[in-house]
Amino acid sequence: QLQLVESGGGLVQPGGSLRLSCAVSGFNLGSYGMGWFRQAPGKEREGVSYISRSLLSTYYAESVKGRFTISRDNAKNTVSLQMNSLKPEDTAVYYCAAVAGHLYSSTWSKSYNYNSWGQGTQVTVSS
Repeated sequence: QLQLVESGGGLVQPGGSLRLSCAVSGFNLGSYGMGWFRQAPGKEREGVSYISRSLLSTYYAESVKGRFTISRDNAKNTVSLQMNSLKPEDTAVYYCAAVAGHLYSSTWSKSYNYNSWGQGTQVTVSS
């Protein structure tokens, strides 16, 4: 049974940093592409970042480029999202998601392409 569990969310001031982690179990992480999504109240879920199985491809939403960094450790079955220079508009529930295969620049941000999802972790950026 595929399971994804996010952690690391919380309340942070603007300009601060958080590191989200996604612990996976029940499948071989090395066979899956992994994405991070977020959903703010009243808004649609949006793709934040993606990392391929081979680590050769990473993608980011324009709104987070240069501030967020995605990484993965297949040996530890974890995927992380380092978030720096946080802004109030980054406030949302953040989800990690797994896809059995590879996604591309035109497809990684589409939530329907992913097979499994975590339960989400709340990130609030406020002074």
